[in-house]
Amino acid sequence: MPARIAGWLMLLALAPVAMAADYVAIPGGHFVSALAVDSAAARIAIKPFAMRVEPVTNAEYLHFVRAYPDWQRGQVTPLFAGSQYLAAWRDPLTPGPDARPDQPVTGVSWFAARAFCAGEQARLPSWYEWEYVAAADASRRDARGDPARNQQILGAILASTGHLPGRIGQHPANVFGVRDLNRLLWEWTGDYAAMFPNADARVAGAGPSLALCGGSALAFADKSQFALMMRVAALTALQPADAAPRVGFRCVRDLPGA
Repeated sequence: MPARIAGWLMLLALAPVAMAADYVAIPGGHFVSALAVDSAAARIAIKPFAMRVEPVTNAEYLHFVRAYPDWQRGQVTPLFAGSQYLAAWRDPLTPGPDARPDQPVTGVSWFAARAFCAGEQARLPSWYEWEYVAAADASRRDARGDPARNQQILGAILASTGHLPGRIGQHPANVFGVRDLNRLLWEWTGDYAAMFPNADARVAGAGPSLALCGGSALAFADKSQFALMMRVAALTALQPADAAPRVGFRCVRDLPGA
């Protein structure tokens, strides 16, 4: 096994080296996904977990690549990150003016995001975990039925097209205490490959963990969630080694006994 691949696999056993991050406990519950699951009325059960309050920043990712040089631009194996990896950074250890410390890190592959979270003794959220928390606004756990809220999210996304995400924390936290889930950027999820119309080899060993109607992630039960459709389309266009200027991530942790 190549040394770099072995080193990545060993991340799960390493002591955490990432900068201290704020996590908030998310209570469990049930919700109806906007995706067209096997039954349009199917209620998804979510176990309690903890989620990062904010996306991973350039400052935090810089700390990570300093601790794990194999994840620096120019050092990471092409199997895990392509040519657009950290493209906004001036050099492997200098984010530069287009990637300020308080901006979310983007241009990071799914593999790299997973490795960062492992180094923080965490993981990427599942799609349903992400969608469950993203459904909330500042006062409601599920605000998806509010047309004004949906239009504001869509407008913010369209206005930011072609630009790198701005700094984090410009919008109020939602009722769970989590910021910047809807308007700032796209975010990787751990099981994003299961949202493809057909299970494929994008992630070795990945199975169709999302019970989608007809196997297609682009079948939406709730057609009012156009911004969510755009998000799914953006993610499913990517291979796990790809990186994009508006795709970042945040981590989650399982709670004891959950």
